[in-house]
Amino acid sequence: MSADSKRGLGRGLSALLGDAAVAPAAARQGQRQLAIGQLEPSPLQPRRHFDPDELEALAESIRANGILQPILVRRHPAKADMHEIVAGERRWRAAQMAGLHEVPVLLRELDNREVLELALVENLQRHDLSALEEAEGYRRLIDEFSLAQEDLGRRVGKSRAHIANTLRLLKLPDAVKALLMQGRLTAGHARALLGARDPVALARKIVAEGLSVRQAEALAARSGSAPARRKKAAEKDADTRALERDLAKLLGLSVEIAHGSAGGALTIRYRTLEQLDDVIRRLNRNE
Repeated sequence: MSADSKRGLGRGLSALLGDAAVAPAAARQGQRQLAIGQLEPSPLQPRRHFDPDELEALAESIRANGILQPILVRRHPAKADMHEIVAGERRWRAAQMAGLHEVPVLLRELDNREVLELALVENLQRHDLSALEEAEGYRRLIDEFSLAQEDLGRRVGKSRAHIANTLRLLKLPDAVKALLMQGRLTAGHARALLGARDPVALARKIVAEGLSVRQAEALAARSGSAPARRKKAAEKDADTRALERDLAKLLGLSVEIAHGSAGGALTIRYRTLEQLDDVIRRLNRNE
């Protein structure tokens, strides 16, 4: 992840928590103690899997050092005297394993979109999400709150292209998604299977033989693509069409992207040599 991406991610939590995100526990303003039983996970939390060994290691650290960063919560929207965890569910689970009766929290007034955004940002900062959980978080923000991919990218510190490519993983068959969630396939493996003739069989072969991403891409290319269906331009994948529009706007020329399981082609159409020279100058400036 680039430094710019890290700064973008950091804006979400630090803007909300202020100095409390980095100050010593004793100096944090707005911090309070709540009983473990007064907190419950948020249904908006994008993370679904918590590694038992990692939780036990965190619980051991909590037994020795306590919870160093408070859990971010909001008042429960439906239950009196209860609070919903916005960021820090992993710490809350480990605190229970460590035998704590109370945990430090920061209470904030947040709407559903802010809860989902902040939960997603925190998990992305900590690299706690699988690629599929990340994709589902993006899809939920887009669908439920009518966010464009570009707007979402600014909010979570990711490029629009990254979000579009991650969302494509949701098109995979459930059997492949399960292997991805289990960590038996990486996001790179999964992307290689998009558009393959039999992605489930290929995924199982990749796992059984421990193939690298490059080997998986070569295997998908040899196996052939799914039966092609002629599509009108208007029926092209929405993410691909959005990328075409972005590039066309940037270059001032017609752009076409053709993507398949083994890669793709980017076609830039020019009418004059001056337009070609302009594209070459743009590319040279970025060397």
